[in-house]
Amino acid sequence: MKNIFKIHPLTYIICLIFILLGYFKLYISFFTILVIHELGHIIFSLIFKWKIKQIIFLPVGLLLKFEDNLNKPLFEEFIISIMGIVFQLIFITFFNNKQLIISSNIILIFNIIPIYPLDGSKILNILLNKITNFKNSYFLTLLISLITIIIILSISLINLSLLLIICMLPLLKNIIDLFCEKNKVFFKFLLERYLYNFKFKKSIIIYNLNDMKRDYYHYFYINNNKYSEKEMLKRYFNYKI
Repeated sequence: MKNIFKIHPLTYIICLIFILLGYFKLYISFFTILVIHELGHIIFSLIFKWKIKQIIFLPVGLLLKFEDNLNKPLFEEFIISIMGIVFQLIFITFFNNKQLIISSNIILIFNIIPIYPLDGSKILNILLNKITNFKNSYFLTLLISLITIIIILSISLINLSLLLIICMLPLLKNIIDLFCEKNKVFFKFLLERYLYNFKFKKSIIIYNLNDMKRDYYHYFYINNNKYSEKEMLKRYFNYKI
């Protein structure tokens, strides 16, 4: 439990910059809103019994890492994703302070940007999972995140916005790392479905493992034969082994 909290090195740099520029009170108000925001995520993660592996303090907020599988219900993920914003708005309603309101609005706008792991990207990923399969939705979320970061970094470089550049750099590195590991993530998604007995209310017929979706049980039609999800995954992993 003592190792659950981690502070990213750039967070110290951002804090120091605010202090040197004489904006320490502004930073405290930002940090307060960020903590309240993340409390919304944390509390509902615990309600849904999601296991929190690590809480990382980033320059742009807190990043929660979970030990749980990739096949959690989309509804639960949606509720957890929006509860940060909900807690933030409730807090501002009760503490009607001008500085806190300004900080809250900035954080709110920043958080809805579709860059992983910000809330905007998580909500985007949930919507994409409703439209397409897991593999495509994950790739598109990363792609949109990368394009968004490149646009923001380009604007920041033109305007010499050093603070925004520093905030974007760890997010850019994170996206690049995730792109490199996207096949591992999909393999983990399939492996979980093979090892554990998830209960889904809905089922669909597909023809390829790449078409597998979250929140659905799958049946496969191949060469006029019908196979269950477990049968197909067993064949797949036996072949891999």
